[in-house]
Formats: sequence, structure tokens, C-alpha cells
Amino acid sequence: MSLTIALAGNPNSGKTTLFNKLTGANQRVGNWPGVTIDKKTGKVRGHDIEVVDLPGIYSLSPYSPEELVSRNYLLKETPDAIINIVDATNLERNLFLTLQILDLGIPTVVALNMMDQVEKLGDRVDVGKLSKELGCPVVPISAIKNQGIQDLIERIEKAGGSGEVPEPVLFDGDMEGLIAEARDALGSKVPADRSRFYAVKLVENDHQICTEFASEKESIAASVSEVERKRDDEIDSIVADSRYNRISDIVGDCVKRAPRDERGTLSDRIDRVVTSRIWGIPIFLGVLAVVFLGIIGFAWGDFEVVGIGTWCTDWLNGFIEDPIQSTVADWCADNGVSDAMTGLLVDGIIGGVGAVIGFLPQMLILFLALCILEDIGYMSRIAFVMDRVFRHFGLSGKSLIPVLVGTGCGVPGIMASRTIESERDRRITAMTTTFIPCGAKLPVIAMLTSAVFGGNGLVAVGCYVMGIICILISGIILKKFRSLSGAATPFIMELPPYHIPSASNIVKGTLDRGWAFVKKAGTIILLACILIWFLSNFTWGLEFNGGETGNSILASIGEVLMYVFMPLGWGDNWELTVGSITGLIAKENIVGTFGTLFGVEAGENGEGLEAVLGSMLSTASGWSFLAFNLICAPCFAAIGAMHRELGSWKDTGIAVAYQCILAYCVGLVLYGILGCVGGWNTVVIDGVTVDNGVPIGSTIAAIVVIAAFVYILWAKDPFRQLAGRDEYDAEDEVKA
Repeated sequence: MSLTIALAGNPNSGKTTLFNKLTGANQRVGNWPGVTIDKKTGKVRGHDIEVVDLPGIYSLSPYSPEELVSRNYLLKETPDAIINIVDATNLERNLFLTLQILDLGIPTVVALNMMDQVEKLGDRVDVGKLSKELGCPVVPISAIKNQGIQDLIERIEKAGGSGEVPEPVLFDGDMEGLIAEARDALGSKVPADRSRFYAVKLVENDHQICTEFASEKESIAASVSEVERKRDDEIDSIVADSRYNRISDIVGDCVKRAPRDERGTLSDRIDRVVTSRIWGIPIFLGVLAVVFLGIIGFAWGDFEVVGIGTWCTDWLNGFIEDPIQSTVADWCADNGVSDAMTGLLVDGIIGGVGAVIGFLPQMLILFLALCILEDIGYMSRIAFVMDRVFRHFGLSGKSLIPVLVGTGCGVPGIMASRTIESERDRRITAMTTTFIPCGAKLPVIAMLTSAVFGGNGLVAVGCYVMGIICILISGIILKKFRSLSGAATPFIMELPPYHIPSASNIVKGTLDRGWAFVKKAGTIILLACILIWFLSNFTWGLEFNGGETGNSILASIGEVLMYVFMPLGWGDNWELTVGSITGLIAKENIVGTFGTLFGVEAGENGEGLEAVLGSMLSTASGWSFLAFNLICAPCFAAIGAMHRELGSWKDTGIAVAYQCILAYCVGLVLYGILGCVGGWNTVVIDGVTVDNGVPIGSTIAAIVVIAAFVYILWAKDPFRQLAGRDEYDAEDEVKA
């Protein structure tokens, strides 16, 4: 018999690890109907069971889109059974969701995860007594060690096949009387097996349920008021207290805890340093430095250390150049292939796509490092540490969660902003998340670091710091618009214990992100490189120019647009302008465009792509080029995600315009100021160092921009009195 099982649990309870253990490679990822939250489903290996992985939630009272998705699925889709995964080291918090799931009237099995950690602490959980108290099967497991998984599968098959519904955990007397009254009021308007869930939610003033059953809510209002009067509290708090009282009784009966070290657990002791006010941010920057110095390397004068990512990239680029590119070129010459077709194959496809693929090793190592930090539990600490900084700029530490997600890809980073309760903070975060370099921007950073900055991995760290600074500055600027004004939302986040990362989770996460990059290189970037090759090798009369790009369609377009970027120090080269424009499709296209235009062996003497870029960009203009392309409007896919979060193309257009203006201003300031530093505005052309001098016009413009920024940042907030309150209605907000 085929079964559909829902997997529900708190964040950081091991739900993803359990899902991976149950389904292996038999997974599909899509979106929930009507929303862009990931929907993961998979088949249990060797069994006719489909597992639906619900978003991690703390409650079935929907305060976020994730909670709404999970509740709607459980109420409307009606799975055959539920696996409720529970962190055995923190039963008090996890059982709050469990008690609500038991009210649903769906066969449920509790997977008591992290039992290995419980044993390590010296605690003992009486599983049999806990099962009796909850009225449903409880299976002790360790998902990360693959212990108890088979027993869990057998129990869920039995529960789903029999359809046996667990008994709900009852509250004390007057609360149960109130719930019974609510069930009578609802009558046949709700399914009989769901009636207790609806009744409890009606009693505790759940907004969605009370709106749907307004008359029934009115009929029990007097009884609710009487309970509130007796207990001298609001009804939702009374219901929550009743749940926690029952949970406290259950845990007290079923769990025997060993004496604790007065110094706290190892995680507590580490957190005293890692999350401290003094050392938290320096440690975070140090972690970034170690990651990128290991990936890209470090250079200072004659001292140079090549990072493992750079070494692998150099090897892969050499392999693409010879034998792949040279072999294809020789084959075309031997078989009389036309110059146009040879150019398309060698320069357009292999040169363009190969230039992007060449950075795959660096990206894989970055993804590996991020997956390890996430699995260890350090990522949540970063959000906690940065909350202190973000709050001074009108944002919450929750805004950093989408930013951290965005280091892999901007699209899920933008979508992750929906976990922020405040609509204003959510919109600002969606507009600014892509300022942090994503995986697609890493090849651009690596290319410029090698070509202009002597292979110094600290440049990459600087790019991430620059992205965070732009987010913080934007928090102040955007909060001064009435539609986005308001106080930062409170930051509450669980810090899970540190633990040894799961090798399977890390490998799978790294390969999934890497494969997404390869797919993009084989589709969007491939098509873009072909288009760039065509535009750069044909004139307006559609005549093949034999590789003389100076008279091409693309050159004429770039020569018109490049004047816009001259104040930024790199507008003299139309190729750089064109690369920035094609980067709007996908940021990797910047590398692909240069690979197509310059080829792997670019220049008259075959110096290489990096040497050609080094002759075009000085240190000052290199930083300007990096800043503009890292901060300006993201790729088309990210813009589409931004549109879904902001709700209209008008707001999306405003957001994109803001991003481009900010990028231009930052690039102008960097070039205007750094260009005044001795030797920072020099380039090397054919082995000769050429000093471009001090960019007087750009420097004056940069000073004006800095003054304007200082004024905006320090100017009085016109809507400060409205901060934290909704004193204007939605119509006024739309007009603003």
C-alpha cells in the first residue's frame, strides 16, 4: 500500500538529515502551490512511502509563510501519517509543536532524535513512558549516525496502514471545558477528526480560524472572558501556559537528567567567546579570511601563497586551453571548417563557457566551507553576533539570515527574507540581500583578484565586508522613506549546540550547489556566450570580421554606453562596459564575455586573459569595477525573485534603480579616492608601467557623493515618531 508521510519538526532538530537518510537520492525539489518556498519530496528507499518534507516550524499558529504552508498542508492535504522529529536534548521546546500535531487527529510517530547526544550528557529518557504520555509511538533515533531509522520506517508504515489516531494530550479542567464548548459550537462545520485542533485554535484567538468561524468565536466569547478573568491573563497566553505545564509534567516524569557542569556545556563555553561583544565580529572576519585565503591565496610583495582553489582553477583552465581548445582548433583547421564556425566553437563556446567553468573548483571549495560552517552550527552564531550591528542601522539580525543564504545564490537568499515578521524589514532585506557576493560573483572576484590585485585573497574578504556595509547603509537610507519606516523587529533565534558535521549532508549540499552552477553554465551562459561571440564577430552588415572586434556590432554598442562609466575609471574600454551589461543576465557572464572577447590566450603576444585585464584596470579602477558589478542589479533570476517578494513591477523597478545608483556611487567613491593614492592608478601595458595620474574630476565627484551620503545618514528621520507603530493606513503607504 502506498503511503504519504509528512515530516514535521522544529528548525535545527535534524529534519533535513533524517529526510536525506530516508530518501537518499530519490528526491524532488519544487515549490509549494502559490508560493516560492521549497517543497521537497522523496521516496523511502525500498518502501512504497513518499515523504513530504515540511518547512521547519516551531508552532502551527502561522506567523510566517513557512508555518502557514505546513499547517495548510496538514489540514487540507491530509497525509496518511506524520513523522514528528523531536530534538531529545531540548524536549520542552520541541514538544510544544508535538502537542499541536497530536490535536490534528492524524496518525503520528515521534522520532526522538539526537539520542546519542542525550547519552553523551548522561541523561536518560524513558521512551516507553513518554510514548504512553503522548499517546503515540516514540522511536529513539540518531539521524546523523543512521541509528534507529529502520525501526522508524516500520513504525510509520504500521501507523499509516492502520490509521490509528493518537489520543490528544489533555489540559486541566476549565480549559478542557472551554475546548469542548468550542467543539460543540463548530459542530459539523469542520471534519470530526480535526475538530479538537480547530476548537483549540478558536479558543486561543488564531487569526485565520477566528476569521473563518467568526460567529462561532462570538458564541464562546463569554466563556473565554470568564477564563481570562479567573486566570488574569490573555487567552492565547493561557493556552500556551497550559501546554507548557503539561510538557513540564511529561518531561519531569520521563526524563532523568545527569548533574551538569557548572561551566556549562562545551557549546556554552565556546559561545562565550564566539558570540561575545568583543571577539564575535573579529572572529567572524577571521573565519572569512581563512576561507578565502585558503581558496584564493595570499600575496604581499614578493611573498605569495597559492590557494588550493586557485591551484585547481589554474589546472582546469590549462586543461580547457590544452588539450580541449587547441585540439578543437586543430581539428577544425585539418577538416576545412570555416573561420566563422571555428571561431564560434573555439572562442565563443569553449572560450566563453570554459572561462566560467574554470572557476568551478574555487566555487566548490567555497560551497564546501559554507556547508561545513552551517552544519557545525556557526552560521546561526553569525546572525546573533551581527544583530548588535544591524540594530544600530534599523535592521534586525534576522535580516542576516537571507544574506547568509544569499552567499550561495541570491534567489533563495531573497526568498528567505519572508521569514522576517515585519513587512518593512522584509522588503528592505529583499532589496539589499544581493549586495553580498553570491556564488555566481565569486568567479568575477577571483578573476579580478588574479588579474589586478596580485592574487591577494583578502580582496575577496573586502568584497564581502563591502556588501555588508552597503546593506547597513541601505537600512538607514530606506528606513527614511515612509513606506519602509519603522523600528527593527525583535531578534529571537535558537542557537543549536555545536556538533560534528554530517559528511553526507556536506557532500550533497556542495554537489547540489555545484551542479546548479554547471547547469547554468550549460544553458544561460552558453546562450549568452554564443550571442556575445556573434555580436563581437559580425558587423552591422552581418559580415564576419575575422575576429577584429573593433568594428563589430558589440563594439559600437559598447562605445556608446562606455561614456556612462568613464567617471568610474574603466569607461575607456568598451569591453568592460559590455561585460557589465551582460552580467545582468547572470554574473558569471562577465567572465564568459571576457573569455569570448579576449579568448584564453588573449592579446597580441598571447599573454592571457588576466594580463589583458591587468592592462585595462589599475588597483583603483579595479576596485571600482568590482564594486559596481557586485552591488548593482542582480541577475534576471534574482530580479524575478525580488518581484515575487515586493509584489509589483513598480516596486521592483525602484529597487533595481536604487541598487544601480548605489553601485555607481560606491564605484565612483572608490575610484575617486583610491586614485589619489600613489601608484594605485597605474596599469602595466606590454611590461611597461603607465601612471594614469590622479582622477581630479572623479575625486571631486566622489567628495560630493560622500558629503551627500553623510547628510542622508545623519539627517533626522522624518518618520521616527511612527517607528514601531502603524499610525498610517495601507492606502497612505501605497501613496508614499
